[in-house]
Amino acid sequence: MAKEYPWYNIVNGREDVMQGDFIKECPVVIPPSEISDEVDVEIIKYDVVVMSQSCDLVQRKLDLVLLCPVWPLSEFEKRSDFFGSRKGKEALRQGNVPGYHLLNKSDIEGFETEYLVVDFRSVYSVPFNLLIDLAKSRGKRLRLLPPYREHLSQAFARFFMRVGLPVDIPQFK
Repeated sequence: MAKEYPWYNIVNGREDVMQGDFIKECPVVIPPSEISDEVDVEIIKYDVVVMSQSCDLVQRKLDLVLLCPVWPLSEFEKRSDFFGSRKGKEALRQGNVPGYHLLNKSDIEGFETEYLVVDFRSVYSVPFNLLIDLAKSRGKRLRLLPPYREHLSQAFARFFMRVGLPVDIPQFK
C-alpha cells in the first residue's frame, strides 16, 4: 500500500517562520522605475510563499526574507491563453515553464485552495521582523511540507541558475 504524503499542514502564528510558509496579503515595497530627487514608492499586498532557507530563518541569519508571489491557477490563467489551455496547465504541472511552479490544492478545512502557481519571476524581500510580526498577527497559516517544499526550492534554484550561451550546439537533423 502506498504511503500518503500530505502537501500541507497548518502551523500557529507563534511558530518560527519557515521556507514554504504562506503569508496572506504581505505588503511589498515597489520602488520607482526611475531615479528622481523624490522617491515615491508603491506598496502592494501579495499572497506569498517564503523562499529563504529554513536554517537561516531559524538561526536568525537574515535581515531580509525572500518571498515569491503565489497565484490561484484560475487567476494565473487570465495572464495568457496558453495557461488557460490544457497544454499550458500540463506544462506547468510537468515543470516545463521556467519561472513558474505549480503546487497542489489544499483541502484542509479553513485553508482550502485551488492549484497554486508560484511566480519566480517576481521575487521580493521584506524585513525579517516584519514577516514575524505578520505571521504572529495573522494566526494560523498554511505550510508546504517535505518533499514538496524541497521540490519548490529546487525549481527556484533551477530557474535562477540558468545560463544563456552565446553560441549553442546546433540541433541534430
